Amino acid sequence: MKNVFVFDHPLIQHKLALIRDENTGSKEFRELVEEVAVLMAYEVTRHLPLEEVEVKTPVGPAKVKMLCGKKLGIVPILRAGLGMVNGMLKLIPAARVGHIGLYRDPDTLMPVEYYCKLPSDVSERELIILDPMLATGGSAAKAVEILKEKGANNIKLMCLIAAPEGIEAVHKQHPDVEIYTAAVDEKLNSHGYIIPGLGDAGDRLFGTK
Repeated sequence: MKNVFVFDHPLIQHKLALIRDENTGSKEFRELVEEVAVLMAYEVTRHLPLEEVEVKTPVGPAKVKMLCGKKLGIVPILRAGLGMVNGMLKLIPAARVGHIGLYRDPDTLMPVEYYCKLPSDVSERELIILDPMLATGGSAAKAVEILKEKGANNIKLMCLIAAPEGIEAVHKQHPDVEIYTAAVDEKLNSHGYIIPGLGDAGDRLFGTK
């Protein structure tokens, strides 16, 4: 699939298996999601440009490579996306954090925006949308639309698990957006849940039902 990157790193796959397990409690679930986000952040940022600089070591000068100031932003979709934020910030602490709140209208099943707070310079940043589950793709596509309306032009989407239907829906509206995921599952059920998935990520993160 074009613009879809599935991570097969053994640590990511192992931790994702524990995340899926229905016997994993909220505390461990939160810790695992954060750990996987760290590992995925490592892969998502692989392309960042470097520049050569000189530093002084205890025994002399050295030419080394450092990030050349690429501005990054992470944008969790509330509420489940919050579980991935700290993991990302551990690796890229200088990233700015925005938030987009969406809920699904029970009648139309379409995403409705209820909150949006973003860095003022989104047009200058590479933005990574965070949401554990890419199910129908409606919320993710809406989040991309909101960011583009605010001037963003470099957007990626990072999730733990994606459904083929969600990938197709996002790329139908936004073919330029790269999708990073730890797994592409079988399908959606009649209620829009990913099969086999992991259940409701928000409920499992925060211990609600």
